[in-house]
Amino acid sequence: MRHKSAGMSEIDFQQLVDRQYAPLYRFALSLAKSEADAADLTQQTFFLWASKGDQLRDRSKAKPWLFKTLYREFLGRRRHEIYFPKIEKEMSISPNVNAFDSPTVLQALREVEEPFRAPLTLFYLEQFSYREIADVLQVPIGTVMSRLSRGKALLRQRLLSKKEALGHKIAAFQSDKREESRG
Repeated sequence: MRHKSAGMSEIDFQQLVDRQYAPLYRFALSLAKSEADAADLTQQTFFLWASKGDQLRDRSKAKPWLFKTLYREFLGRRRHEIYFPKIEKEMSISPNVNAFDSPTVLQALREVEEPFRAPLTLFYLEQFSYREIADVLQVPIGTVMSRLSRGKALLRQRLLSKKEALGHKIAAFQSDKREESRG
């Protein structure tokens, strides 16, 4: 029997925002590629939590719910942009960036195609399990593993091309498996 849950208190909501804002924003930034869009997606996600979060019976599932909601918002906006395109200026990468610093790695991650970028971000930046990623992205776990494998290869390729352009050394990625799956 389903019980109507008491609404989340303002204090609980603020604690959730305090804990989850930074991880959600990082995920949004990896998807949206712009700070303004990432902030909008993050705020929209918390707005949706404020209006619908009380429907979630198991409070321990709040984090996956937030990430799934943000990802759906991103996909909805991307679909809208396909039908109503806007002209965007390409961001150029500064040539004096150290190839090992976080901004360079995050920039390389933003250049990886979206189907691979989302699982990479959830796995490496947010430490989600394969099962949690599959739930957020609503794909089979095998698809998650395949996208992570191919995504790591694409990210490595982006970083190596930056290394060549910048003349810096790059460390190899630690891989869960020695062989890359072809999926």
